[in-house]
Formats: sequence, structure tokens, C-alpha cells
Amino acid sequence: MSRTPNGTEHAALRTVRRWLWIFVVCLVLSGLTAFPLETETRWLADFAIGPAASVSEHVPGLLAKLLQVRDGIADTNHRYPFLAYGTDWLAFAHLVIAVAFWGPIKDPVRNVWVVRWAVIACGAIIPLALICGPLRGIPLYWRFIDMSFGVVGVIPLLVVLHGIRSIERSQEWNAGQDAGQDAGRDAGQDAGHGIGQDAGHDRGREAGQPAAGLAATA
Repeated sequence: MSRTPNGTEHAALRTVRRWLWIFVVCLVLSGLTAFPLETETRWLADFAIGPAASVSEHVPGLLAKLLQVRDGIADTNHRYPFLAYGTDWLAFAHLVIAVAFWGPIKDPVRNVWVVRWAVIACGAIIPLALICGPLRGIPLYWRFIDMSFGVVGVIPLLVVLHGIRSIERSQEWNAGQDAGQDAGRDAGQDAGHGIGQDAGHDRGREAGQPAAGLAATA
């Protein structure tokens, strides 16, 4: 039989699902924006050297890196378009991971392992950026930007884990209350049954005593 959540559990469940949906939306956006990389870097470069030129002048190193990325992606797509197939799979992976969170959204307590796995994945971003970044010639400041995705991403997940623990405690308390009520009801039924039997025996004895007296008189 299904159990209706109490007020505390319902509030925690609503908070957990809200943060999970935020996380899923961010994953989907990350996946979708990984497909048109050439278009996006061209737009960003045009914005940096156009409307935002006054700002870009103060960070010439960042502007130079942005233009290098734009030209590198465009040149690679022109000469070796099959390499973009790898980033297509990267985008697809984000979308698949987002689908995996349907389990925690539906039943966060049973599927808490998905959230814990995501926390581990966010933490793994930091050693990945520190190890692979220098090997690929990624500037230090950009490696910190990459690592920030893990730091920012883990925040809603920790909020979700805290909410799931609150739900678990509420369910355990409710289970104890239900068990106590069931035990009390069973004890009451047993006591009522025993009292009924005793009363029946007493009435039987009382009815039998006059009958025995009449028989003795006869």
C-alpha cells in the first residue's frame, strides 16, 4: 500500500526535484551547445572584436586565445571534418547522462547512487584538467575555468544529497510510527479477543450453575 508523504518529506522532495531539474537542464544545454562549436566560436570572436572590443583591449591574451580557437576549429573542420564526430559523441554523452537523472527525479531515495556518482564525476574534473590541460597546451586560467564546472556542478548535487537524507529520516520515522500503531492495534485486538473469551466463559459458568442446582434438587 502506498504511503502519503508528510509535510516535511514533501517539502524536501520538492527541493530535491527542483535542483535535479536545474542540473538536468544544464547538462542538456552543455550537450546541445557542443554540436555547433564552429558557429559558436565564430559568433563569440565576432562579438569580442566588435561590440565588446573596448573590453577585449584590456585582455589581449584572452582575445588572442579566442581567435586561435576559432581559427583552429574552422581549419580542422575544413581539413579533417571527421574529427568533429568526436565532439558529437561528447555532446551525446551529456544528453545521455541527463536522461540517467530521471531515476533520481522519480524516486531520489532508491536512486541516490546516481547522485553520488555525479558528485564523483564532478570531483574528477579537477585532476583531469590539471593533468591533461598542460599536455594539450591549455592555458592555466582556462584550466581553472574548466575546473569551475566541477565546483559549481557539485553544489546542487550536495543540496540534493542533503535533501535525500532528510527524506530518508522522515521515512524511517514514519515507518517507526506505523510499526508502533500496528503493534498497538494488534495488541488491542488480542486483548479484546481474550476479554471476549473470558466473558463468554464466565457467562457459561453462570448459566450452568442454576442448571446444576435444579438437577441436584430433582
